[in-house]
Amino acid sequence: MRLLREGALTVHGRLTDASNAALYCSVTLGGPDGPDGPTAQAVYKPVAGERPLWDFPDGTLAGREVAAYEVAAATGWASIPPTVLRDGPHGPGMVQLWVEPDPDADPLLALQDPRGPEDGWLPIVRAEVGGGRTALLVHPDDERLRRLAVLDAVLNNADRKGGHLIAAADGRIYGIDHGVTFNTEGKLRTLLWGWADQPLPKEALEVLGGLAEQLDGALGERLAPHLTAAELTATRARVAELLRTGRHPLPSQDWPSIPWPPI
Repeated sequence: MRLLREGALTVHGRLTDASNAALYCSVTLGGPDGPDGPTAQAVYKPVAGERPLWDFPDGTLAGREVAAYEVAAATGWASIPPTVLRDGPHGPGMVQLWVEPDPDADPLLALQDPRGPEDGWLPIVRAEVGGGRTALLVHPDDERLRRLAVLDAVLNNADRKGGHLIAAADGRIYGIDHGVTFNTEGKLRTLLWGWADQPLPKEALEVLGGLAEQLDGALGERLAPHLTAAELTATRARVAELLRTGRHPLPSQDWPSIPWPPI
């Protein structure tokens, strides 16, 4: 975290598929004689590169990414890479540790027979694949993904695309791109619907109980610079509702439940 907060940022290029400015950087912590300390790769998203959105206040996406990391860190699941808000070459922005996908990792999405998923997979939605044919889009029944599904319900994540899931060489599955989170209105859009309406695991209930306490204390204080009071209240309410029902949420009937494009 100190490396991300204090290290010198060097921009090497732009991630052209990102909807907002996302810059690939190296970050180096300087020693007494110059920038020769620890180095890592990072993503830097300057606030100045955020496109205006109709349903989120301007200039708040970087702070929401930091808030999402703080919540994820409080769960103990380490499911979002370390993320900070700091100044950079193009002004204030979010800086997040770069996570390299493991090319040998098992796939996190697949198209299967529309009649039903294979063993170990859960259905998301039927997809048109051309020529009048359909297939079933599925994801693995994987506890690492299930933790992210619980986290997304807490964050009210409006954009859990397949490309926002990274299976890394350390064995974790990371979620990235959390700029459109914490809205006061229900906006959960995700590909992780395989557990919809299923009972939450005991582990998740214990974590949610801990989050409820932390949101009323130190975690709430850490989130306050990045979210409005109403958004913090709504976050507490979502945690309370998950604990009350003890179940994964169902897709909304009033809001598109699948992000576009989904991958």
